Amino acid sequence: MNKGFWGKLDKPIFVLAPMADVTDATFRRIIAKYGKPDVMWTEFVSADGLFLGGEKARKILIKDLEFTEVERPIVAQFFTSSTERMEKASRLAMELGFDGIDINMGCPDKSIEKQGAGAALIKNPDLAVQLIKSAKKGAGDLPVSVKTRIGYNKIELEEWLPKLLSSEPAVVTIHARTRKEMSKVPAHWDQVKRAVEIRDELGISTLIIGNGDTKDLSDAEQQARDTGADGIMLGRAIFGNPWLFADLARARRDRQTEHPPKPTAKADNVHITVKECLEILVEHTKLFDELLPHKNFSIMKKHYKAYVTGWNGAKELRVKLMETHNADEVESIIADYLKG
Repeated sequence: MNKGFWGKLDKPIFVLAPMADVTDATFRRIIAKYGKPDVMWTEFVSADGLFLGGEKARKILIKDLEFTEVERPIVAQFFTSSTERMEKASRLAMELGFDGIDINMGCPDKSIEKQGAGAALIKNPDLAVQLIKSAKKGAGDLPVSVKTRIGYNKIELEEWLPKLLSSEPAVVTIHARTRKEMSKVPAHWDQVKRAVEIRDELGISTLIIGNGDTKDLSDAEQQARDTGADGIMLGRAIFGNPWLFADLARARRDRQTEHPPKPTAKADNVHITVKECLEILVEHTKLFDELLPHKNFSIMKKHYKAYVTGWNGAKELRVKLMETHNADEVESIIADYLKG
């Protein structure tokens, strides 16, 4: 089995979840600067769009695959139900210099499921296996991984996971909910533990990463201990908190002692002030304007809701930021706020 860079990482591995219109090139660069995880993913990219959507669509999607050296190791995530285009996308990722390739088999978006991709693949395990094989064929020496769920309408890990493991992906990341549950119920971490047991029973060396409701590094450490997972993926905890992984080195040191890691809730571990938080917000916004002019500026506003919270006057500032249209307006409002 080709694990590539995955086989060289210390365990448990702490990674950042790929999230559409969140973990774009700008936010990843901010995160890499202020608190880098062990591994980053791109937003998911349509393999069909890359090769069927015409030159204009291809150029936009290629922008979603841009990355910098500071983000390594970085994995390109694709979705498709076409084995041919999965192979082509994997070859493209190899040519672009990515460290790995991931196939999205968990997204519940209806438009993606209509294409037979994302979570719809849980209902088509034979195709899922063929997609992994096609990705490996195009990937060259790059490791291929999968991100999925524990089932579609019900928990069906006992049938679904062995099928995936039969194609020996380097990693399977398991969002511990079914597609039907979305994020409306607590994550079933007992299923992540069971996934590790299934992997071990089959005698396969694929790494298992758990995902769902993880609040911070302290929580992630505990989940890894409880389940035996090789790593933990954090997602929503990164909102407004680009320093989420800043305490990763300390957490690793603490793991060697008798004392468990201290909680690493937002800003506590790196002593972020309101001023510093707002300065990072402005930096993030400027990067968005610079690097992603093809995207709607309203995408930034979901970040403002997360950055600007938890202190007196935050609500009033947040209301002003929600009325902005570009980085210059944001910078001006923040400057006036800090003066006041």
